[in-house]
Amino acid sequence: MRFLVIPLINLLVLLRVLLGLPFRLLGARSRPAHVRFRLAGNPPYRERTRRSRLPPSLGGQGRPEPATVTSLESFREALALLAKDPKVKGILLILEDLEVPPAKQEALVKLLGDFRAAGKRVVAWAVGVDNVGYQVMCAADEVLLSPAGRLDLMGFAAEATALGEGLGRLGIKAHFFRRGAYKTAPELYTHAHVSDIQRQTLESFLDERYVDLVDSVARGRRRTPEEVRAWIDAGPYSPKRAAAAGLIDGMCDEADLPARLGGKPEGKKDDEDEDDEGLEPMPMYRARLPWPPVRWRPLRPRPRLGVVPVSGMIVPGKGTPGRAAGSDTVVKALRAAGRNRRVKAVVLYVASPGGSAVASELILEAVQRVAKKKPVIAFMDQVAASGGYMAALGARELWATPHAVVGSIGVFAGKFDTSELMEKLGVHRTLITRGETAGMYSSARGFTEHERALMELEMEETYQAFLEHVAKARGRTKEEIHALGEGRVYSGTRALGLGLVDKLGGFEEACRHAMDLAKVPAGRFELQMYGGGDRGFSLLKLLLGNAWAGVYAFCPTAWSLLGFKGGERFE
Repeated sequence: MRFLVIPLINLLVLLRVLLGLPFRLLGARSRPAHVRFRLAGNPPYRERTRRSRLPPSLGGQGRPEPATVTSLESFREALALLAKDPKVKGILLILEDLEVPPAKQEALVKLLGDFRAAGKRVVAWAVGVDNVGYQVMCAADEVLLSPAGRLDLMGFAAEATALGEGLGRLGIKAHFFRRGAYKTAPELYTHAHVSDIQRQTLESFLDERYVDLVDSVARGRRRTPEEVRAWIDAGPYSPKRAAAAGLIDGMCDEADLPARLGGKPEGKKDDEDEDDEGLEPMPMYRARLPWPPVRWRPLRPRPRLGVVPVSGMIVPGKGTPGRAAGSDTVVKALRAAGRNRRVKAVVLYVASPGGSAVASELILEAVQRVAKKKPVIAFMDQVAASGGYMAALGARELWATPHAVVGSIGVFAGKFDTSELMEKLGVHRTLITRGETAGMYSSARGFTEHERALMELEMEETYQAFLEHVAKARGRTKEEIHALGEGRVYSGTRALGLGLVDKLGGFEEACRHAMDLAKVPAGRFELQMYGGGDRGFSLLKLLLGNAWAGVYAFCPTAWSLLGFKGGERFE
């Protein structure tokens, strides 16, 4: 049936191209010299295949502006097309509230660098930018700011919180057990002040990010690292100060950008169509190509790469996409990807600081089962720590981005005793039990000595199991992993040197490598997303629940350092 339908579809596509040819020929001579792009928020790696039909007022995505970069994949394809057109001189890149993680920032810088290497010009403009936006802008030939804007080049900061004293004043006692001196998750509730270990861990990551910021700005602006460090220490900047110091090449209102790029003829009236100003978005440029690129439907289905996201806290049950990875949902997604014959390989996209130890181990077992059938690559984007790292261990290879938070091999568990708080509020509770440990997880009292011994035993058993999983997956001894464990956290770069990951790279590189392992010839392949969920999630609900029947492998350092939002959300 496919061999009858696909030729018909391609014929219809060809007819559409031919019918539009006269109109495109008329507009071909007026193709713009510069094409305008709008880079905002956190565009995904690949195009989202499902878009909400709800209007924006009801939570729908709505239709993006024509110039908006909807994915890194579409941006790469657009730049590749423009680079081949001798009529195109370059692009105007407008940045607006860019919030990409380091891996995507590096990918954008590389795309702009390749475009410039083809002899094209890149002009970057923004009203206001922070460190991330400015690093991307430094990859341009010319950096411009609005006169009413701001440049927040100020380095990096991380805030760590200790609630122990505050909870005590409220009448709440935190009782926690952990394995690993570097497993700092319970310290949030047990310590009155941030520990030296937590401080040192955060400082090591800030040092790496700071060095990367200095190096990228120094390369882009052709300055010495010493000059860039002086710039950072003197920030933030008004556009006037930034121009005087050499951080930007000038100030310009958005309405004056066409004239600055040479696209708007002198004397052009302000009420004339913007599309005639030589700064058209990519859809308008494509509409003026005599023979625009067309994606023909192949007679044979393209091979597929399954992508299973583990984003956000790992919790039992269904979870919520992008916020909490439910073990039921992830396991079901892995099974579906494993069964699908068209899916030749699987990428486990991990962007999680961990969570439930039981849920993490369930995901690990599911990954191992799929890895017996087809290649599985675990890609660690912003963070793959604790339970997130455990879940990734079943893959054939572990890939990480250079600044990803990796490791935190350790566990903890505990509960909150709210009896004093209830007493202050005049709330009286009576715990009635049958069995010595029946009230073990009640918040009406603390742990007994017998219960403490049982919790300590469970912590040790779970930690030893974690060490065994890592040692088996990485081909090391438990003693070697213990020396790297105890909750220690590493960047992707350091994790590679210690043997906790196999390779550093980006999402597209990991996807291509997975297909290479599946012996799929180089060429186009489709991504098929698996996973979803429909249940809300609250970190507070997880941490302050009445019953702590589970053990948790969770890394708070990732949360405080990255302002964690669940990483990439595949929709």
